[in-house]
Amino acid sequence: MPGTPAPSTPGARGPLHAPTSSPSPGATNLRRITPPIPRDLTRDPVAWPAATPSRHPVHPVDRPGQSAVSAPARATTYNLVVSATDHRALAPASVGCFVLTVSDTRTADTDTSGRAIRDLLVEHGHAVTGSAIVRDDPDEVTALVRRQLADGATRVVITTGGTGITSRDGTFEAVDRLLEKRLDGFGELFRMLSFDEIRAAAMLSRATAGTVGRNAVFALPGSEHAVRLAMTRLILPELGHVVQQLDR
Repeated sequence: MPGTPAPSTPGARGPLHAPTSSPSPGATNLRRITPPIPRDLTRDPVAWPAATPSRHPVHPVDRPGQSAVSAPARATTYNLVVSATDHRALAPASVGCFVLTVSDTRTADTDTSGRAIRDLLVEHGHAVTGSAIVRDDPDEVTALVRRQLADGATRVVITTGGTGITSRDGTFEAVDRLLEKRLDGFGELFRMLSFDEIRAAAMLSRATAGTVGRNAVFALPGSEHAVRLAMTRLILPELGHVVQQLDR
């Protein structure tokens, strides 16, 4: 009947409502109204896949000047930024770290890489719980790292040396056997940064990182320059954040 509102159609993509003004004879002038989004969902991006997109597809906006980006997309993008910021705000300002130099030849006087790590940690407000030099033997390295991780004051162990591919380079194997969750992105980013300086030789580095319980381990090359690169560009900016995440 002309002028009579059309009922909602089962299976339609959204509820249909009759306009407030009278339609012209013989025409049905309907517009689609996007259902309101619950306020609590705008704070929880995880809820979107189950709660909104599958049941309420995004439709073009009706008001001039309104952004065409859907509310779920805006909320998700916003919360990703806020989440990282919140995590860093909750991160500890000082983290207890043990520094281990893996080398057959370095001594306390010649261990420039281990010294650089310790100096950078202290400079950025972190605590050095201890340091040691151990020969490049995977079993010895594994035992020492495991022993330091059992120390309640140490949350992070940082090693330097033994990450190459020579017959005596075994730090990767020594550390990898302990890891429960691997931070593959660390090695990938380190080699990417190294590529800018040493080009294809960067692929010879097996620098790695991961977690052991609520602790973290970073295995760096023996070069002082490589150590400073990894510390300043990757480890120090996220050290507190890593520990904060491990405490959750």
